[in-house]
Amino acid sequence: MSKFTKEMVDDYAKKLLIGLTDEENEMVLNEFEAIDKSIDMVNKIPNISQIEPMTHALDDFAFDLREDISEESIPINDALRNAGQVEGREIEVPKVVE
Repeated sequence: MSKFTKEMVDDYAKKLLIGLTDEENEMVLNEFEAIDKSIDMVNKIPNISQIEPMTHALDDFAFDLREDISEESIPINDALRNAGQVEGREIEVPKVVE
């Protein structure tokens, strides 16, 4: 597998609509390098491909699923009364992506 490059990180950041400074790009590259090293260590475990994946960290994991019961919700006006900025029946939220 090829290693991550500055150009790759910049391309991904652009696709995600986030801008990265050179310092942030370097931080991301360092994190990817640490992740790659961890994955390489796991891949060096003898017979790792023969190990069955686990679904839970504990062998004796038990759970009971609750019945899906439909309940009446609060009236829309009561919900909107607790919101900060309201326009009609919609709640205005701060813009997080430019």
